[in-house]
Amino acid sequence: MSDAANTSIVRNRPAAFGAGAIIGTLGGLIGLGGAEFRLPLLIGVFNFAALEAVILNKAMSLVVVATALPFRAGTVSFGTIADNWTIGVNLLAGSLLGAWFGAGWAMRLKSETLHRVIAGMLVAIAVVLVLGHDATAGHAVLTGLAQLVAGVVAGFVIGIVAALLGVAGGELLIPSLILLFGADIKLAGSLSLAVSLPTMLVGFMRYSRDQSFSVLGRNKAFLFVMAAGSIIGTFVGGLLLGIVPNGVLLPTLAVILLISAVKVWRHS
Repeated sequence: MSDAANTSIVRNRPAAFGAGAIIGTLGGLIGLGGAEFRLPLLIGVFNFAALEAVILNKAMSLVVVATALPFRAGTVSFGTIADNWTIGVNLLAGSLLGAWFGAGWAMRLKSETLHRVIAGMLVAIAVVLVLGHDATAGHAVLTGLAQLVAGVVAGFVIGIVAALLGVAGGELLIPSLILLFGADIKLAGSLSLAVSLPTMLVGFMRYSRDQSFSVLGRNKAFLFVMAAGSIIGTFVGGLLLGIVPNGVLLPTLAVILLISAVKVWRHS
């Protein structure tokens, strides 16, 4: 990374804390890692290269996912999550494999290509947020073997997306849980976190083989500041769970995603 980029990061530690707190709140509230909002900031504001931004994004998403799950437990208990363990295993069967392949592909893509892929995925996620989250809970579209196969395929695709963007994949997991398994949106949010955590760890381990992984060691202070903000944010998001109506929040998030996609696409 250039000296200019490093200077930008040092000057913007308060901004890193604030961004972490806001994104962590969104993640804790909905059940996302928040990476789709964080990634454009890492690239466009903090001047990280695309692959380095993805790796940093993955690290911060792990912090959000790991802390959001217990902070949401007051509304969606661990017992409720455990009662639906078969759904999680179904999706994990595909997502772990997808995460491994996705991380490998990301390391082979040129920076410009990765920017374009990321932008396209952000637009796709925005569409899924608007359409998928409005689905009626409690009515699975598939049952039996068809549901099992669809769950594995959906998990594989989500694992690839999660690895390529450094995201937790909740933007796609939650609609999948609602549509394929008939989960209500609060349960889907917590289940998505439970599925995301091991999926992200697989992608993270694969990225550790690339020299760009050293970006974590070179930016420890920056990581610590953003992680601290993220943890505070997930705590607040967990408290807000069930208060903020999804009918207002989700379209707003979709707009943010579209704006982020434009910024990433134009970034050089």
